[in-house]
Amino acid sequence: MNWIDPLLTRRTLLRSGLTLGSAALLVPGVFAEQLARTPRLTEGPFYPDKLPLDTDNDLVIVSSSITPAVGEITHLTGRVLSSSGEPVRDAVVEIWQVDAKGVYLHSADSGRRTRDPHFQGFGRFSTNAKGEYRFRTIKPVPYPGRTPHIHVKVKKGGKELLTTQIFVQGHPQNQRDGVFRGIRDVVDRELVLVDFKPVKDSKIGELAAQFDIILGTTPSDKPGPRS
Repeated sequence: MNWIDPLLTRRTLLRSGLTLGSAALLVPGVFAEQLARTPRLTEGPFYPDKLPLDTDNDLVIVSSSITPAVGEITHLTGRVLSSSGEPVRDAVVEIWQVDAKGVYLHSADSGRRTRDPHFQGFGRFSTNAKGEYRFRTIKPVPYPGRTPHIHVKVKKGGKELLTTQIFVQGHPQNQRDGVFRGIRDVVDRELVLVDFKPVKDSKIGELAAQFDIILGTTPSDKPGPRS
């Protein structure tokens, strides 16, 4: 296997790096450049205009309710890493997405349509010493004009570091989605595609999805020639 192949996706490199150990992530010329590749994508118009009282990392249960949200329960995990592969501690990862009916937690959307009151719609989590984060949410669903996706924002020390989106690997609507098609770089596209896999032995059909967030420049961020 050619470790320096420029078409290797970040997903492949990270899985290899995790298998080989953290030292492999720091090998000059092999992982460092590939790790600096989570592309920035639009925040969109539906970042909550009023945050819910419950903003924890479990979007499936709201506050003390015992009724779960409708949808395929998904355990979304990953790490926030620097461009050199070092874990970023105490970064705040936020996610927001539509409920199973395709409705956002935003007055411009939920004010017109009835949303699932048992779905939190927004959550945040601070990374640990290993840069790890985790959420329990639902698998994203399509809605008119958009393919399934989850919005992600990373903050640290009050500063926004990255806003992007997660897309479902292999979903047929991806190629018709304006945001996804707007990602011109082939490698960048691969970086935001995530597999949603069944959790082994889950009795309720839970899914697992892993998305590692690499802070740094991407191919589309590189400055062009001065005019």
